[in-house]
Amino acid sequence: MIYEVLGKLMDKGAVHIVPSEPVKYVPVPATELMNRMRKDFEKSFEFLDEKLNSLEQERQIDVISHIRSNDRVLKEICNIINRAKEELWISVWEDQVHEIEPYIHQKEEEGVHIFSILFGAPDTKIGATFHHNYMTPHVVEKRMGGHLTVIARDGEEVLIANFSNDSTSWAVTTYDPALVLVATEYVRHDIMVEEITKEFGADKLDTLWRENIDLVHVVTGKRTLEEMEDDRDE
Repeated sequence: MIYEVLGKLMDKGAVHIVPSEPVKYVPVPATELMNRMRKDFEKSFEFLDEKLNSLEQERQIDVISHIRSNDRVLKEICNIINRAKEELWISVWEDQVHEIEPYIHQKEEEGVHIFSILFGAPDTKIGATFHHNYMTPHVVEKRMGGHLTVIARDGEEVLIANFSNDSTSWAVTTYDPALVLVATEYVRHDIMVEEITKEFGADKLDTLWRENIDLVHVVTGKRTLEEMEDDRDE
């Protein structure tokens, strides 16, 4: 039994063996032992800290958070804007932009690159701003069932929201890289469509999709031009 205990102490570096007859065991000086144990503990905690942080990041990526109510959604939009370090991609409407405008301007002053597509508020600028003029906000709102809003930051996090006067406003937030990418590309796409329309004219774009029944559905969500016209007359 005593030799088993001595063996464990040797494994832990707490005693040294002294070759002699009989064999003798000498304890390691207390300071040396404590320093070694402290270093071992620090290495263990550094390893745990690294692994736990990695697990936490994986957990965050897998989570999609749901938010309801106009005020809570706006608050979370401001929180995401505040977390931006490098860039923001924003698609927002006139009714909401004035609530978040001060936070965006603060990020501009910090050097964050900001690109935005803005529905309405023709005189408002938040970063590099492109106004959605090809389709009026009313038409887009009717097709979307509200004010579809996107806030994506740093290629890491996104909020997708829908503000509505007829139902409870809602939003989802996530760190999922696939959803962040899709949302960012959505804003980029809208910006490019607006610039292409400005360069080549709305008439040419109208002609392009109105003469193709598949594109009618892509642009309007309607199966035919007649459905689109009936919806417009309502």
